[in-house]
Amino acid sequence: MTREQALVETFVDLVDSLVDDYDVVEFLEALAARCVELLGISEAGIMLVDPGERLRYVASSSERMRVVELLELQLEEGPCFDAYTDQEAVVSGSVDDAAARWPQFAEHVRVAGFASVAAVPMRLRAQVIGALNLFSSDAGGIDADDLRLGQAMADVATIGILHHRAMRDAQTLVAQLESALESRVVIEQAKGIVAASAGIAIDDAFQRIRRFSRAQNRLLSEVAREIVMGSPETAELREPGIPPVTR
Repeated sequence: MTREQALVETFVDLVDSLVDDYDVVEFLEALAARCVELLGISEAGIMLVDPGERLRYVASSSERMRVVELLELQLEEGPCFDAYTDQEAVVSGSVDDAAARWPQFAEHVRVAGFASVAAVPMRLRAQVIGALNLFSSDAGGIDADDLRLGQAMADVATIGILHHRAMRDAQTLVAQLESALESRVVIEQAKGIVAASAGIAIDDAFQRIRRFSRAQNRLLSEVAREIVMGSPETAELREPGIPPVTR
């Protein structure tokens, strides 16, 4: 498959995911994974604003990225914050440049193995609902074409969220975003339970849960809640010996 074909398939898949009962967290997890596949970066992550207008972690391409994003939130500095606040793309092509911009956060970036970082706002006209982080293990930063493509993918996701049928008024939008953030907490708990019970890595635990939810044609958040509750229907996910899922 050529890159152009992969791009078309990605946008078709993103649009097709926006069905009546689509899972916001799973949709954004898929977006993060597609960014890694298409933009020449190492990891991607997404933050949305909660009802109190605070950025919150929602999705990432890996456990490594999740940890870095949580540190970014804790320190309240980094590319995602700047992209959200300034409503424009942010690019930092080296650890030294990152240290000059975000003194505390840059050290965590370096320790995690990233050499360059970028972020784009998730926006529709004047409304910004979050930001998309695009991190790379290579110095130099994301190139201009890939950055524009990353912005386009973020814009598609934003339009999907804002124009979903259940979000036509402001109250419903707030409730949906709040629900997505709550689902994220349950999914993290489920990942930890499966990883500990099966003796596998966090990333492999998430892939196992996602594969199960897709095979059952069920929402990721619904399966996660059953895992946390200890439902027998999801007992197989906690068993060791199942080969890890490859992406």
